[in-house]
Amino acid sequence: MRVVGIDPGTYSFDLFGMEDNRKIIIDEAIKTEDIFKDLRVLIRKLEELMPLDVIVGPSGYGIPLKKIEDMTEDDIGKMIPLDTHVAVNEGIKNVLLEMKEKGMPVYFTPGVVDFETVPSYRKWNKFDMGTADKVCCVALGIEDQSGRLNISFDETSFVYVEVGYGFTAVMAVEGGKIVDGIGGTNGCVGFLGCGGMDAEIAIRLEQPVTQDIAFQNGIKDFVGTDIEPEDLSRFEDAMLLLGEGIEKDVAPILVSMHDPREIIISGRLTTHDFIEDELTQRLNKYAPVVKVKKLSEIAKEAACGAYIIGEGLYGGEYRGLVENMGILS
Repeated sequence: MRVVGIDPGTYSFDLFGMEDNRKIIIDEAIKTEDIFKDLRVLIRKLEELMPLDVIVGPSGYGIPLKKIEDMTEDDIGKMIPLDTHVAVNEGIKNVLLEMKEKGMPVYFTPGVVDFETVPSYRKWNKFDMGTADKVCCVALGIEDQSGRLNISFDETSFVYVEVGYGFTAVMAVEGGKIVDGIGGTNGCVGFLGCGGMDAEIAIRLEQPVTQDIAFQNGIKDFVGTDIEPEDLSRFEDAMLLLGEGIEKDVAPILVSMHDPREIIISGRLTTHDFIEDELTQRLNKYAPVVKVKKLSEIAKEAACGAYIIGEGLYGGEYRGLVENMGILS
């Protein structure tokens, strides 16, 4: 069994794969801008690994489980906006078309809004409740908590906070199932992304609204200088904006669940100790805070979770995890 998971991140595309759930066959990160310039970079990596049984591909906002040979133009439009020149989305679209042309064993996986385990009333007026890569993070969280606490997949319960380079998402998990989510373009401000936007601001925008706006007016723009996440320790108000915003998403998500065992955090920003400490201090009042344990050394958490989902789809030891989550529904 040879399975690879792909995380199409704002900053990098990450790949993680294993053979028979024991031997790592790839653990890499490629800058998204490099893939945007030459999509063959990613395709070559995958071709070098062939034969592969399953590739969990870049699924953007997500669609119900589907093989790439069944992918339609409408599916692409659901996974990513078609009228955009945002690098990450252009990269995803080009990679999808190339992988389909080559007949690669790719599966596309759902976003939070696609799950039947999320009640329909919670989806009203919602699109981004957590993208497909954030769902992959949840799969890793289930695997991690199950192993650490020695409980079954269907006994896991947590709030998952993914603090990525571009966006932050918060998702609620009960009984190993996603029951609610606040996505990166719907909730608190991210490092790059503005998060949920006041509709009164949106209707007053002078320029036509394109997806570019989702990648603007985040914490980086709030600071007003060209910084990276590691620089945030020097900006008190920016740290308050980050920490308070995440806490404001965690608190209401608890309305949708009962007594989570933990709050699990992950993401590029949490690799910095001062940000991890800030979130731990803020969120410990709600439940014990733990940082998820990756399967990889290099690839981000979502790539590891994508591998877990792919391994389960192929009937491996994570089959029960995938079935319980409702990915096969």
